[in-house]
Amino acid sequence: MIQATTHTTQKDLTANPAPLGLMGFGMTTVLLNMHNTGLFTLGTMILAMGIFYGGSAQIIAGLMEWKKGNTFATTAFISYGFFWITLVSLMLMPKLGLGIAPDNSAMVAFLVMWGIFTGVLFIATLKLSRALQVVFGLTTILFFLLALGDALHSPLIKQIAGFEGIVCGASAIYTGLAQVINEVYEKEVLPL
Repeated sequence: MIQATTHTTQKDLTANPAPLGLMGFGMTTVLLNMHNTGLFTLGTMILAMGIFYGGSAQIIAGLMEWKKGNTFATTAFISYGFFWITLVSLMLMPKLGLGIAPDNSAMVAFLVMWGIFTGVLFIATLKLSRALQVVFGLTTILFFLLALGDALHSPLIKQIAGFEGIVCGASAIYTGLAQVINEVYEKEVLPL
């Protein structure tokens, strides 16, 4: 007797976590870089955004992407979530007596490593949407501009990085909100 084999496919009905991760990255990046342009001082608003929205929300989005089997988004969101938590920790830990603040060369190395990592992710976006190419291309430039500003002790380069960072963060906000709008309207309203 021959037995018939049946296969069932379960449709993924979970929400798209990418807009959450993109918004966490984008809004936090815009606010930090508004500080870098000199619009306001670095205070608890930016630090809290770094811990909770830029940090924790991106980690949650990354875990949701893992569940969906999206290696790129899992790697990006969890990494950048912990980037924000690490950055805030680098600022707060010395004030709490937990180690010495990193010197300038250490911060340059930190930013260069993140620039290299982001550059490699940018290469992966060449197989993805144009909007993600813009986000990761601008983020790569941002990390290297910040590193250069620190390496040269140049307030002007840091300010230029701030303006570039605002555009970078805005591109992530656009990409996240475009995904939400397109999903709600079930068609491409905003190009990606």
